[in-house]
Amino acid sequence: MLQTLHRSKTPSGAAYIDEGQGGETLVLIHGVGMRIEAWGPQIERLSKDHRVIAVDLPGHGFSAPLDTPPELPNFVAWFSELVDELGLEAVSVAGHSMGALIAAGFAATKPTKLRRVALLNGVYKRTPTAREAVEARADEIFSGAFDREAPLERWFSADEKDSAAYRLVHDLLQKVDPGGYAAAYRAFATGDAVYSDSWPRVKAPALFLTGDGDKNSTAEMAEDMARATPQGRAVVIKGHRHMVNVTAPEEVSEALADWLTWQPAT
Repeated sequence: MLQTLHRSKTPSGAAYIDEGQGGETLVLIHGVGMRIEAWGPQIERLSKDHRVIAVDLPGHGFSAPLDTPPELPNFVAWFSELVDELGLEAVSVAGHSMGALIAAGFAATKPTKLRRVALLNGVYKRTPTAREAVEARADEIFSGAFDREAPLERWFSADEKDSAAYRLVHDLLQKVDPGGYAAAYRAFATGDAVYSDSWPRVKAPALFLTGDGDKNSTAEMAEDMARATPQGRAVVIKGHRHMVNVTAPEEVSEALADWLTWQPAT
C-alpha cells in the first residue's frame, strides 16, 4: 500500500516536503506520472546529511496544475518561482526524466541560483524517429487516451514485474491526474532540444546518470551531455532501465551523495 508523505504548500499551490538539515540544500524533481514518493530511498539516505526538498510537479500529487501552456519553459518558470517562494538562495537540483529537463532549464536560465545539477534518465537531442514516437504518444495522451500500463512496459524489464519498485510506480500511475499527466508529457515530448545547447555554459558540477537498458534516455545521451559540460560526469548503472532511482536505489543514492561533495573547479 502506498504511504503518502505529508506535504506543505507554497502560496502558488506547489506541494513539497522539506527534510533534514545541514550540508547542501538539494531539491528533487520527479518525472511524468510520478510524485514525491518516487524519491523515497533518496530522501531517506540524503536527508541524513543534507536539507532535502522534494516537489510534486504541477497537476501531480498535491500540486495545483499549471495555468500556462504545457511547454517546458513554463515548467522551468514554475520551478524557479517555487525556489523563490521557499526563500532559497543557491540550490543543488536533481531531476528524473521530465524533472531532468526542468533541472536542465533551471541550470541554463538561473545560473546564479545553482550550486550543482544532476539529470537522472534525462533525454538529450532525440533522433527524428524517437521524437516522432514520443510526440505521437503525447498527442494520444492529450486526446484523452491515457493507457496507465503502457509506460511500465518501457520502464521495467519483465523480471522486475514482481518487484516493490514496479508496484510503487504502478500505484503512482494509477493515481495521477490525467490532465496533469497530459500537460507534463506534452512538455516532455517537445522539450528535449529547448536547452540542449546550453551545457557548455553551465559551470556548476553536473551529473548525468541513467541505466544502460534505458532506450529513450540512453547512456549515449548521458555521456554526450557530460562531454558538453565543463564539469560534467556520466554514470551508467548496468542492468537497469528508466526507473533507476527505485530499481537501483542504493547505487543512485550513493552517486548523488558523491555528487553533492564535488568541489567546483576554479
